[in-house]
Amino acid sequence: MISFVLAIIALVLGYVVYGKFVEKVFGIEPNRTPPSIECYDGVDYVEVSTPKAFLIQFLNIAGTGPIFGAIAGALWGPASFLWIVFGCIFGGAVHDFLIGMLSLRDKGSSIGELVGQNLGVVMQQIMRVFSIVLLLLVGVVFIKSPADILHNLIPGVSAMTFTIIIIAYYILATILPLDKIIAKIYPIFGFALLFMAIGIGGMLIYGQFTGAFAIPEITEIFKGNPHPKGVSMFPYLFISIACGAVSGFHATQSPMVARCIKNETEGRKVFYGAMIAEGVVALVWAAAAMTVFGGIKELAAAGTPAVVVNKASVQLLGVFGAFLAVLGVVACPITSGDTAFRGSRLIIADIFKIKQAPIKNRFLIAIPLFIVGIYLTTIDFNIIWRYFAWANQTLAAVSLWTATVWLVKKEKPFLFALIPSMFMTMVVTTYIIIAPEGFVRFFKNVPVHTIEFYGILIASIVTIICTALLFNYKHHLHGKSHHAGHLHVAK
Repeated sequence: MISFVLAIIALVLGYVVYGKFVEKVFGIEPNRTPPSIECYDGVDYVEVSTPKAFLIQFLNIAGTGPIFGAIAGALWGPASFLWIVFGCIFGGAVHDFLIGMLSLRDKGSSIGELVGQNLGVVMQQIMRVFSIVLLLLVGVVFIKSPADILHNLIPGVSAMTFTIIIIAYYILATILPLDKIIAKIYPIFGFALLFMAIGIGGMLIYGQFTGAFAIPEITEIFKGNPHPKGVSMFPYLFISIACGAVSGFHATQSPMVARCIKNETEGRKVFYGAMIAEGVVALVWAAAAMTVFGGIKELAAAGTPAVVVNKASVQLLGVFGAFLAVLGVVACPITSGDTAFRGSRLIIADIFKIKQAPIKNRFLIAIPLFIVGIYLTTIDFNIIWRYFAWANQTLAAVSLWTATVWLVKKEKPFLFALIPSMFMTMVVTTYIIIAPEGFVRFFKNVPVHTIEFYGILIASIVTIICTALLFNYKHHLHGKSHHAGHLHVAK
């Protein structure tokens, strides 16, 4: 229990201390006119209060990732606590804040446009397509997962019925102005999510005192890898727990909220703060998964994440409490799925310069998106999730490199962004080489440990090359600046 409580305290302190440091380095300009005023259109560019902006950002990013991902990551034991805490403070929150603020500085530009400005036109085109594909995968994942959870909660109603209802809501949330449905319904979802996190976390701590539960301590990491199948911690843990630690999906959501913020001073509260809140949710479910079933092996045998959620909620909160808690869990994917499709619409609109004030233009983009999304729901969920997980973390790596280059351009301290950029590059490169959906098929009859060695070696080379290119770019910029200084003196 001590490790769990200290982890939550660490997240809060991370927001207070490290969040202020990141904010100071970025350099807040309170007198700048925000996009919500400069580009107001009554649809996507609208002013919302700071609490609403925080709530929208939090619910946008907190999909099933910090719940299902944390449950999957719990198979590696308390090491998941460390990844959530350090990943969230030094990686995820930095990622969300920098991308959100860069978008705020650039009229609410989507991630593809930000990538283009800092990493070049080629990367811009790649990331435009990449981010749209990722958002479609997110939308599909967040159609199927809440439908399955609701079906488990109310067995008398088929998963297909819930799927149709969720799709209908997503269409409305994608088309209508942000303040007409999303800003109004999110407080309800926010209450459910808050009840879930406090209820589950509180009962875990209470159970620790009564002797009903024993939350594992960090010291157990010294006992070796607890994963029932012996799956290596690196890179799989860092792919499994994305939302709640570091998630590229957030780079597609932060620009959406950047179009609604009233002042740059709100950035840390909204972007950094929402990520910290998501980290708390991930911690709660990682702890619950490790604790409620009696151990890691028992967790592995408990069933799918949706089943784990239901069983854990009933055991901790009783039938009625579990009903409210599961509604909180359902709120997470639904409030991310709706903005995933909405984010896709905005990115496509940015690419083709299609004004979104006329409703016919919104339908023009949204209808094809939903046709593709509905088709993807027919594909095996596990396959979609695996590719989503890698694509998600790859986008996180690219977004972090984008922010790092911007900091270099502005001659600001950049190591705090560079280090997580390098780490995530290592993670995604290693994963795509050694994972079943990656290039492992080229390593026939090669032992797993050998494949993992080659994966880490190649990933290290890729990371070193990326870092070398950054420092070469920095040297080039410094040289140009120095030369310009000499010319000025000569004149």
